[in-house]
Amino acid sequence: MTLVEKIKKLRAQTAAGVMEIKKALEATGGDLEKAAVLLKEQGLLKAEKKQDRETKAGLVHAYIHGGGRVGVLLEVQCETDFVARTELFQELVHNLALQIAAMDPADVTELEEQVFIKDSQQKVGQMIKSVVAATGENIVVRRFTRYALGDLN
Repeated sequence: MTLVEKIKKLRAQTAAGVMEIKKALEATGGDLEKAAVLLKEQGLLKAEKKQDRETKAGLVHAYIHGGGRVGVLLEVQCETDFVARTELFQELVHNLALQIAAMDPADVTELEEQVFIKDSQQKVGQMIKSVVAATGENIVVRRFTRYALGDLN
């Protein structure tokens, strides 16, 4: 596999920048798996550094599941409208709504600790951090409400 092919593959997997991928491949002797691990570690470090940044933009998302039997209203914030309009951010918000509809977490902390329903290899919090690393902005799940038909709690 050529360097360009490796870069394309890692970019699809991690959403990291081309130069970051090239450096990771150089640091790991061209090993794709080790480079992917290194990029994820670096991405998580970047995400942790952004946690204190203010979030004033974002989306309120409504999701209805099961033929109208379960509904979720969710607010996720980011730093700018630019990121809020990206496909990556919108996909994250939708996936969070799916998670809430399926797993009924009690609060944001419990949501972030749950295993992600679409990828049992990661927790929801890790998925959020990967999008933080890819977008370069802080992302915060502010609040959500889950409604289920007949549930009066």
